[in-house]
Amino acid sequence: MVPFDHDSRSARGAGRGIRRLSAAAVLLAALTSFASAKPFVATAPTDQRCRAGALQTFRPALPAARKAMQETGRLTIVALGSSTTAGSGASAEDKSYPFVLQSELRRRLPGAEVRVVNKGVGGQSAYDMLLRMDGDVIDEKPAVVIWQTVVNDAIRDIGEEKLAKILRKGIAKARAAGIDMILMDLPWLPREGRYPHFDDYRAVLARTAEQQGVSLFPRYAMMKGWSRSKQFTEEELVGMNGLHLVDAGYRCLASRLADGIVSAVGDIEIQTIRAESPPTD
Repeated sequence: MVPFDHDSRSARGAGRGIRRLSAAAVLLAALTSFASAKPFVATAPTDQRCRAGALQTFRPALPAARKAMQETGRLTIVALGSSTTAGSGASAEDKSYPFVLQSELRRRLPGAEVRVVNKGVGGQSAYDMLLRMDGDVIDEKPAVVIWQTVVNDAIRDIGEEKLAKILRKGIAKARAAGIDMILMDLPWLPREGRYPHFDDYRAVLARTAEQQGVSLFPRYAMMKGWSRSKQFTEEELVGMNGLHLVDAGYRCLASRLADGIVSAVGDIEIQTIRAESPPTD
């Protein structure tokens, strides 16, 4: 607070003091208002970096998600996957991509009830996740499932036809339950040459997604674009083990997924569904 000179007998001095007091009061009110306001999420700089070098766009078709938003104002997404989904390499749980995706969608879809359920289990194969499809995905009654898989299958070289069959079964389960599916492409890795079958299994994933009419999130191309843009160091995207993402990589993953999901839902008016009041005697 600016001190007010009570001993001043000059009208001009008094006026100056009052003006100073008023300015201080305005500043105090502004600070109080800022402190009580909702936290500001500074996403613009991050969003710009995450779009650097991006030649790939993600425009999924998500009719179940759009219908859920129109009819209920709610959107539930299950993130099914292995270590990328579980958040291996992230500095904290709230830095994992499903957590950041939930925050991004809530920010971008004000008024909607958005929930992203993390069902990531590190080290699992596509078959392991297929076995979890009923309990971990369908029982949650989501509109969308994001299936991040194939990395461990490529490393173990389980067989390309076997993988394709597993993916087809998982897609069929989701489709039968009326759930939109997004398959996630494999990651770009700085030292992917360590895995000789990596590109072959990526091709199986892409081919299956195309044949089954399922949206494929182009993670590989996006990560390669981020690296070549020079906006990130290698260590900001992929950890020291050369395999798992770290905070910036997860943040960008979530941001670009949110871009596609919001574009698929479209500009709709969210209607709040209220339960009818019980009849009174």
